[in-house]
Amino acid sequence: MRGLKGIFLLIITNLLVFLTLIISGNILIHFILPMFGIDVRGAFATHQFAWAMVFGFGGAFISLLMSKPMAKRMYRMQQVTDPSTPKEKLVYNTVKELAERAGIKMPEVWVYWDDAPNAFATGPTRNNSMVAVSSGLAMNLTDAELKAVLAHEVGHVDSGDMVSTTLLQGLMNTFVYFLASMIARLVASAGSRDGEMNYMLYFIVDIILQILFSILAMIVVMWHSRRREFKADAYAANAYGADAMISALQKIDALAHRVEPVEEQHESALAPKDALATMKIHGRSSGLMHLFASHPSTEARIAALRNRN
Repeated sequence: MRGLKGIFLLIITNLLVFLTLIISGNILIHFILPMFGIDVRGAFATHQFAWAMVFGFGGAFISLLMSKPMAKRMYRMQQVTDPSTPKEKLVYNTVKELAERAGIKMPEVWVYWDDAPNAFATGPTRNNSMVAVSSGLAMNLTDAELKAVLAHEVGHVDSGDMVSTTLLQGLMNTFVYFLASMIARLVASAGSRDGEMNYMLYFIVDIILQILFSILAMIVVMWHSRRREFKADAYAANAYGADAMISALQKIDALAHRVEPVEEQHESALAPKDALATMKIHGRSSGLMHLFASHPSTEARIAALRNRN
């Protein structure tokens, strides 16, 4: 029932965002812009924006609903339901304790075999989620460091980060589809004497603009992703102390440099190899690629933890 309630709330939120944008857009187009002598009432079709919402939010929410099955298929995983080893007991009991503190249903606990030290949390709702830890992380961190990382991941679940990111992604997708379509329509009709649209030109311009606008939209989504990492770090610091989280970040960064192949370290952030990159505990980038990074630098995260009040 809780899972159905969460999905119902997501749908209601989606509809409220849709209605808000439709009402605001109509007020802007039909009342505010004409007051300044700008009349675009014949150029904007509400139904086109509605379809953009369907495609934009539809794709984002389908990805959210499929996030758990997708994660389980991408890694060689094993669910921990009856922990037997000391590390399994630590991971399972820590997630259970944190979930009880937060008042949420305990996330599924999974381990996967990977030398890279990492962890992630995903799922469609706060009460239908999973926390996964790599073998490289579990075996190389101390108990205090591992508990801090788990608190970071449960912090994502408790804060509803998966949902907020999905809503933002859906909103960005909507404007990408809508703006690209509107501009392409204007371009494809501009050179026509009889008002007929050049559909081939429309298709080409639309695809090009969608690619360009998607890159700009990615900057916004990744900015939100970096913000939520700072918040999850603070959540972990509140749960088990800032020192444990700082130590975990330092060790993860050192281990990641040692484990990752050189070619992966220099991989473009615009074409990430791992579709779950935004759900991990660690990431790095430099220069302009920082705009497309899902995670802040380790140095920035440590500085934020040390500057907490």
